[in-house]
Amino acid sequence: MQVLRTVAEVRALVARARNAGRIVGLVPTMGALHEGHQSLIRRAAAECDLVVVSVFVNPTQFGPQEDFDRYPRNVERDAELAAEAGADAVFAPGVGEMYPEGYQTYVTVERVTAGLCGAHRPGHFRGVATVVLKLFNICRPHRAYFGEKDFQQLVVIRRLVSDLNVDLEVVGCETVREPDGLALSSRNQYLTDEERRVAPLIYRALRRAAEGLRSGQLFHFSPEQIVRGALGREPRMKVEYVEFVDPVALEPKDPCQLPVVIAVAVHLGQTRLIDHVIIEGREDA
Repeated sequence: MQVLRTVAEVRALVARARNAGRIVGLVPTMGALHEGHQSLIRRAAAECDLVVVSVFVNPTQFGPQEDFDRYPRNVERDAELAAEAGADAVFAPGVGEMYPEGYQTYVTVERVTAGLCGAHRPGHFRGVATVVLKLFNICRPHRAYFGEKDFQQLVVIRRLVSDLNVDLEVVGCETVREPDGLALSSRNQYLTDEERRVAPLIYRALRRAAEGLRSGQLFHFSPEQIVRGALGREPRMKVEYVEFVDPVALEPKDPCQLPVVIAVAVHLGQTRLIDHVIIEGREDA
């Protein structure tokens, strides 16, 4: 396992691999690795000859009142977990390496960033698109692996790759959950014990609404009422949004017109959590 700090080091490693005809996989992360990240790394290791995991807390995707300063950082631990899952190298640059003095170029993806988290976190996806394109150009992967848990981010990156003719395959990987249904996230470690106890209500509410849509029986309540009603009974939770969108365009959609994505963002104490379910079709179709 190599921990690389500079663009030049990564480019040299990847150039040697590509010249030898090896397939390069990239797993972009902001560190604080967990089993969800490790599942991406294992998938990449199974499909690629060289796996690079980037660990970079990207300042350009955080708003002024967000958690950039307190976001967990432990590169040594991340490197151990990455190696355990099959990574060959960790790219852990400093902010100055990624955004040197005088930096002034940013990437904007438009319509698919307009709603959901994009509506509540201005500038977030500009930062995501910029850093991801930089990582693609630095690491030159054949395949890049992202979790479906951050569903809007995955759609934005696929749009970016398609629109800008980036020569790689974006691989979306299934959300990894705790046994009680909570989607794995680096931010889960912010939760208090009591907040962690109630956090699975988010996925349970989504599943109940999804089951109603799949069966065609909503029991006199709309899907949004089901989700908001379930979450509203927990006083620690503040619902930021419950949205029903097309899985590709991310535009608002009648929840009864399948396929549809139900996406939510919830503030639980001081922690913002997101989750979603995709309903492909009805059970009787």
